[in-house]
Formats: sequence, structure tokens, C-alpha cells
Amino acid sequence: MSLAVDERAAICDEFERAGPDRPTLCEGWTSRDLLAHLLVRERQPWASPGIVVSALSSITDNAMAGYATTAWPNMIDELRKGPPPWSPFRIGKVDEVANGAEFFVHHEDLRRGEAGWEPRSSDLERDAQLWGMLGSMARILFRRSPVGLVLQRPEGAQQVVATGQGLVTVVGEPGEIVLHAFGRDAARVEITGLPADVESYRAAPKGL
Repeated sequence: MSLAVDERAAICDEFERAGPDRPTLCEGWTSRDLLAHLLVRERQPWASPGIVVSALSSITDNAMAGYATTAWPNMIDELRKGPPPWSPFRIGKVDEVANGAEFFVHHEDLRRGEAGWEPRSSDLERDAQLWGMLGSMARILFRRSPVGLVLQRPEGAQQVVATGQGLVTVVGEPGEIVLHAFGRDAARVEITGLPADVESYRAAPKGL
């Protein structure tokens, strides 16, 4: 199982169900905006630095706006068929590292943009990959935590992310913890610890 491959297919199916105007968890973005973001990131690398560098955001915004009149089914087909031949995302390992979390998180951004959402059913292979992903990314995603931090699955498996003064434990299924780690409020996790530690942790930014 490849998380990137499976989530690419799954988010494309969800885009088909959603149509271009569904709200998403990405503030101010509809499903069309989210899909345009994914296409620019994958197909216009010269325009994608604005995704992470605010000073260059206008370049990325202009590239995304270029999809405003593109037929919705054509946009979905572009994402579904994958990156162009010259893209490094065509390399399986690069695709997995760069797109596994990207597609999973944005799939849930699309699914959870409206009231009434529920988490997807658990999947042993997907959960194992997401838990492993946290093992390699959690220290970066939670680097601003002001207190010690432990991640814990409901059955008890743990990862120690940070040590220091104070301690909080974030409990949840791997996918929910991943969403929490990327700063999504629509994630079903339980945060335990002394009230002052929990308050301090909640106030700290998360994500890249």
C-alpha cells in the first residue's frame, strides 16, 4: 500500500462527489481552490514557493487563479493521472514522502469542511503508515510546543516527541493526530495533562 497513491485516488473521488463549491477546512478556500492548489504544487513548481513563503504568495495565487475557468472534471482528471513525466513526484519514493501527508490532510480538509462529518473507518495499513509518518515528522510539526509531548494511540502505543518542563499527552487515532499536528481543529484528539500545561500547549502554533 502506498499512502500517496491511495490518497490521490481517494481525494479525486471526493472532489467528484463534492463539486467545485464545497467549503473546506482551508480558510477561504472552496474545493476548486483546494484542487487548484494541488495542481499548481505538482504541475507548476516555479509558482509553488508562494505556498510556504508569504512574500511570494501572489505568484502562487495567480497560478491558482488560472484554473478559474477550467472545467471541473478536467481538473480532477489532471490530478488523478498524476504529475507530468518531468516532475520529481514521478519517483515513487519522492511521491510517498512529499505527497502522503499532503493528500491525506487535504482529503480530510475537503471531507470536513461542512458540518456533519465523521472520521473514515479505520484501516490498519493506512493507520500504520500515518503512525510511522508521525515518527519522522512529529518533532518538526510540534517544534513550537512549550511543554513535553507524548503522542498516544487509543490502544496504548506511544511516541515521545519532546521532553522538558511540563507534559501533555495527545491521544487519538493516527489520522486524527496527523490532522492535529498540521494545525487542524477538526480533529478528534484528547489532550491530557495539568491544566496550565494543556493551556500552554493549545496556544502554541502547530504544523510546518
